[in-house]
Amino acid sequence: MIQSDTPLKAARDPRVAFVTCAELPDLDPDDRPAYDALVRRGVAVDMVSWDADVDWAGYGLAVLRSPWDYVARRDEFVAWAATVPGLANPADVVAWNTDKRYLRELAAGGAPVVATTWLEPADTWSPPSTGEYVVKPAVSAGSRDTGRYLLGDAEHRRLAAAHAARLGAAGRLTMVQPYLSAVDTVGEAALVFLNGPDGLTFSHSIRKGAMLTGPDLGGDELYKEEKISARTATAAELAVAARVLDLVPGGPDRLLYARVDLIPDADGSPLLVELELTEPSLFFPYADGAAERFADAVVGRLG
Repeated sequence: MIQSDTPLKAARDPRVAFVTCAELPDLDPDDRPAYDALVRRGVAVDMVSWDADVDWAGYGLAVLRSPWDYVARRDEFVAWAATVPGLANPADVVAWNTDKRYLRELAAGGAPVVATTWLEPADTWSPPSTGEYVVKPAVSAGSRDTGRYLLGDAEHRRLAAAHAARLGAAGRLTMVQPYLSAVDTVGEAALVFLNGPDGLTFSHSIRKGAMLTGPDLGGDELYKEEKISARTATAAELAVAARVLDLVPGGPDRLLYARVDLIPDADGSPLLVELELTEPSLFFPYADGAAERFADAVVGRLG
């Protein structure tokens, strides 16, 4: 547990919890700049696993950062979130955002979402004989249980069908999406938004390189490593992100942070891949001033 002894002059309890998990209980390196920025402001920050036996009401704010083992226990995690005062982001947002069925709602609201076929656990899926597709569960994090399949290859078709059947047998809703090849060239754009005096506003953007190299063959890794670099968001990306955030239940200004992940389609238009409101990496080391803006947003919630 990391802690600062410098008091914060604020109306609420000055301590903040960065919510982690038992498998990764310490400060994630991505969050170090934010932690340091808060300490400079006199904020005491503890790293606390979400399922730890602690008095969450003793914190002025509990900020979800790396609770990445929740996937296998989502119902428990959502129930826990509902008991935590001062949770950021709010518990109802966590419940909505930890099941990717939210993408159906966003698409129905007019957001440009990557095309998705939804397979219920009892469904049988016969992969097409051509095209490149991604198979993944609707409840997941860190690209776990996610595979990429070139369906012109008979072995890939077999593995894709087996992957979907394996998820279904476990009672999991499965998503099948076309693989967006632009991720191999221009990459995936992640646009980060932080709450400030004017509400939730754009902070910075990074590029993520392609992560999926082939079929999912199982494995116990909590997340896949990402290749990250700084970039400048385009006007088209910012416009799509604004449309997406406007559709968040309860409105975007309740959020402490948000991350909008986009990949171009064949015509170069941004498509929403994921809206990350629960436990996203926010890539503070890749943008000047981002950690300071985040710390200001946290202090604003404390005050």
